[in-house]
Amino acid sequence: MALFESFGISASGMTANRFWADLIANNVANINSTGTPGDPAKQPYRRQVPVFGEILRQQMGAERSASPGLGVRVTRLARDEGEPRLVYDPGHPDADPATGYVAYPNINILNEMVNLIAATRAYEANVTVLEAAKGMALSALEMGRG
Repeated sequence: MALFESFGISASGMTANRFWADLIANNVANINSTGTPGDPAKQPYRRQVPVFGEILRQQMGAERSASPGLGVRVTRLARDEGEPRLVYDPGHPDADPATGYVAYPNINILNEMVNLIAATRAYEANVTVLEAAKGMALSALEMGRG
């Protein structure tokens, strides 16, 4: 029944957007990380972004119908391979001995906050759809009683 499928679709959207918000929090938490301890290459943290994909009926083994999708999922994590932000700080333990520059992650806090707002709004939209579907299901049950 399409009404019950909407529960799963909304739940998959909520899960994907919560994961996106968690990744944003991880990116912000590592904004000043200059590297992994024990990493001889001294590479800074790389910003991570989710890549979303549709869950298709054909992948789930369900029959074909007018509505091809059953939700969304994170298909992979992409690392931002942009150049790190270089800050001149020769006294820093991770500074390049030749130049005195420290490589920091290429994370822009403003972009992360905009993405967090988008993830939050998308999550809220899925909650609204879930609540509406729940209300319709309860209304249908009430009609069946009468």
